[in-house]
Amino acid sequence: MQETLFAFAQAADTLAQAAEDQAHDTHFAITIFIILLLIASGVAMATKWIKVPYTLALVIIGGIISPMHFIPAVHISPELILLIFLPALLFEAAWNLKLDHLRENLLPILTLATLGVCLSVGVIGWILHAGIGIPWSMALLFGAMISATDPVSVLALFKKLGAPKRLTTIVEGESLFNDGTAVVVFNIILGIVIGTTAGSAGAIALSSVRQFAVVVFGGLAVGAIVGILASILTSYFDDHLLEIMLTTTAAYGSFLLAEELLHVSPVIAVLVAGLIIGNQGRARGMSPTTQVAVSSFWEYAAFVVNSLVFLLIGLEVQVPMLVENATPIFWAVMAMLAARVVAIYGLVPVANRFALPVPFRWQHVLFWGGLRGSLSIALVLSLKANTPGRSQLVALIFGTVIFSLLVQGLTISPLLRWLRITQKKTESTPFELLQGEMLAESAALAELDTLSKRGMITERVYKGLKSGLSEDYQELSKRMARLDAENEEVEQEQQRRIHRHLIDVRKARLGEILREGVISEAAYHQLNEQLNDRIAQLEGNSTETETESEAEAER
Repeated sequence: MQETLFAFAQAADTLAQAAEDQAHDTHFAITIFIILLLIASGVAMATKWIKVPYTLALVIIGGIISPMHFIPAVHISPELILLIFLPALLFEAAWNLKLDHLRENLLPILTLATLGVCLSVGVIGWILHAGIGIPWSMALLFGAMISATDPVSVLALFKKLGAPKRLTTIVEGESLFNDGTAVVVFNIILGIVIGTTAGSAGAIALSSVRQFAVVVFGGLAVGAIVGILASILTSYFDDHLLEIMLTTTAAYGSFLLAEELLHVSPVIAVLVAGLIIGNQGRARGMSPTTQVAVSSFWEYAAFVVNSLVFLLIGLEVQVPMLVENATPIFWAVMAMLAARVVAIYGLVPVANRFALPVPFRWQHVLFWGGLRGSLSIALVLSLKANTPGRSQLVALIFGTVIFSLLVQGLTISPLLRWLRITQKKTESTPFELLQGEMLAESAALAELDTLSKRGMITERVYKGLKSGLSEDYQELSKRMARLDAENEEVEQEQQRRIHRHLIDVRKARLGEILREGVISEAAYHQLNEQLNDRIAQLEGNSTETETESEAEAER
């Protein structure tokens, strides 16, 4: 009896000690999290005065404070990035990506995100194998890990400098979809490296293609089902807190369902779910107030996650490791850039023959703006300790990512200005402000009419508010007319935008009458190509006008 009681007492002490240790670890983790947020907040405030992209500043600060042991050692867990960080980043980007813009640029995006990734893996693998003798399996594994782009800081610069929306869509769309391709290719090559995929070369190739198709299309199906269900559910409620919860569940639920249960691509599943909810669920099932609340939540979530990811990358950098592997890292960087050259300048001209052409100057931005980041780090850290060449792969990935973030990231802004791609002009600011106010007032008037028709406000209140809003709108219209008469560039900009919009309307109508059987597919392609030529001409004229204006200003 005494022995039993003693055993129970020992077990109780063990459980108590375990609980105490767990509480201590939780307290420690929360403390570190708060410290990291404080550092990120300080960097964010500093970048308001120091003109360095926020994400790049985080990497630099992380690299500076890491050797000082300012905070206890913090390590990036691959599970942390893949399970907690990645779904938030993917969903927020997909939520804000307009389906119309994506559809218009789908061919170049998918070409770069699929063929481009596979081509890059092969080119990188060949260069590293032929150049410094890295084994084929290890070289291809590195190529798969480094081929996914992560242009967070580039997109922030695009918004700040006023890069064309279409260029922004292509860069963002490629980054979103090549994440899924890179992860699938990585898993296939890793299976070959560690021996879970065996057989002859032909059998391995056939098995890889089959696995690729199942994983990709399975991810598409999971994302579509989750996105459609979440969009339907949002239409039954008008509660911003509930709908934030629904979108969060959709983001992480689609990831877990694809990854853990069905073993298909979780990245593609989250992307598709985010695209459907962001375009269909938001427009049909969310009130304006809810849309603002959900967008603000995901904007904040992405900001926090990006801050932590890039700060942790800086903290993880080990300078001695990079110095020791300086030569292989140099070859890895050259291989990455060479593969990007082949992918951009080889595949984009081919896609240009079948879709709206991507201007040659934009191709330079696509090449140099293809930064690497968090996904590459997560993939290399997910390798097991017994994976052949793991330590060297870690050094190569970290060295290449650091080069990409610092060298490419810090020079993309001068490149945009040198190529004269930026569109920010002080003359257009008053026009944009007035146009924004007019569109906002118009939306308010439309919402007021809707509330009146639903019986949510009395006729007396409706008429009073309608009168005030109408007067405000008329005053804005008068100010716009005066601005239009005083500034010829404003009129030209309006004409260009309306011409572009009307071309989109024509293209949409051509698609409708093709489905209705009014015109043949051959006639559709011919007419659509003519409209693409008009868009290219319109964008070319706009660029020439900008260049002439800037040259005139310089003189």
